[in-house]
Amino acid sequence: MTALILCGVLFAVGWFTRNDPSNEPYVKILGGGFMFNYRQGEVFYGFTAQVVRPLASGSIIEATFEDPAGGAPLVVSERVSTMTDRYALRTPPVRGVEAKKPYKVSIRVYDREKTSTIWEVDTTFASQISDKVVPDRPLTVGPGYHLNPN
Repeated sequence: MTALILCGVLFAVGWFTRNDPSNEPYVKILGGGFMFNYRQGEVFYGFTAQVVRPLASGSIIEATFEDPAGGAPLVVSERVSTMTDRYALRTPPVRGVEAKKPYKVSIRVYDREKTSTIWEVDTTFASQISDKVVPDRPLTVGPGYHLNPN
């Protein structure tokens, strides 16, 4: 009888101190920012996200990135699969990046038909340096990093 009461007390303590998963966000941003590839003459930015709450297979993670050059927002999406819980979303190459200026990113999770929004969050990323340090054309070409003849 004592063991049964002890189990009941431990169960009650565990129940009241647990983290309710319904209070957690669906996606956790693990990291992100700007990436400069001076050899290829490219700048892009993005983030890595981890699904921390169950999502149906086929759900869509969509990120809308502010264009540093001032153009239309850049939209990138990825479908959720059972093969992984981590997703990397990044922009195509961008230009016009200013140092220490925050650029807005809106992250949304949609159902598989993209008819309803399941979860959304806005965040910003800022670069420590300007893209003026990146050359206009690649410095190297080919797999052996041969100097660009141009």
